[in-house]
Amino acid sequence: MKLLLTSGGVTNASIRDALVEMLGKPIADSSALCIPTAMYGHPNVGPGERAWQFTSGREPRNPMVDLGWRSMGVLELTALPSLDEERWVPLVQETDVLLAAGGDVLYLCHWMRESGLADLIPSLDDTVWVGLSAGSMVMTPEVGQDFIQWRPPCGDESTLGLVDFSICPHLAPDGMPGNSMAEAEQWAAGISGPAYAVDDQTAITVVDGTVEVVSEGLWRRL
Repeated sequence: MKLLLTSGGVTNASIRDALVEMLGKPIADSSALCIPTAMYGHPNVGPGERAWQFTSGREPRNPMVDLGWRSMGVLELTALPSLDEERWVPLVQETDVLLAAGGDVLYLCHWMRESGLADLIPSLDDTVWVGLSAGSMVMTPEVGQDFIQWRPPCGDESTLGLVDFSICPHLAPDGMPGNSMAEAEQWAAGISGPAYAVDDQTAITVVDGTVEVVSEGLWRRL
């Protein structure tokens, strides 16, 4: 799987160009499924209006669903355990892009595992995963206590570990909404491996094990 790990979505031309390069074709020729699941676990973004805004492409602050895809569907992970795999696995396998909303990262991780999507991911060589905030952090090995709210019943606070670095999203200048560099540094002190602090104009691409930062904003490797 190819990863486009963003803090705020496809927010500028550089990130969009990186997405098109990963797709190998125009967005208008590509199919996508959006995954709103993470939103339900976070008290500030779901359930309710914000989840509808994301799935309907009416969230201009976080461009993802509204980029002009050839087709768009919804993949709700909490529903998948009640369905036979032949109902949804072929759909995922045939889709070019999975768009994962932000919200609660452990809630998303829990349902990726429970649904079977986490087990399917290693076989999706040509699929692009576009994460927004928690949708990006879920691919890392750990998120740190600052980003943990909901906890899974099993008590496992690990994330998927498809990459070997962690992410602090929504980096912002001191005094602005988001995480300051000082807060990011304090967070990174509790992370066991390498980490990136990125703002909403920055993304990290991972293709065939190669990690690159695409940015028109602020970022730092910690």
